[in-house]
Amino acid sequence: MFWTLWTVLGIVADLALPFWWGMAASIPLGVLSWWVAYRSDWF
Repeated sequence: MFWTLWTVLGIVADLALPFWWGMAASIPLGVLSWWVAYRSDWF
């Protein structure tokens, strides 16, 4: 769940944002993905 969500959000960010902004957005997206996976009880 975590890796799937992080990958999908990362691809969307890479397509929507310039390269360096997409790279910088991966850290907050990772935190968001972890939070969603944690709240959905997939751990």
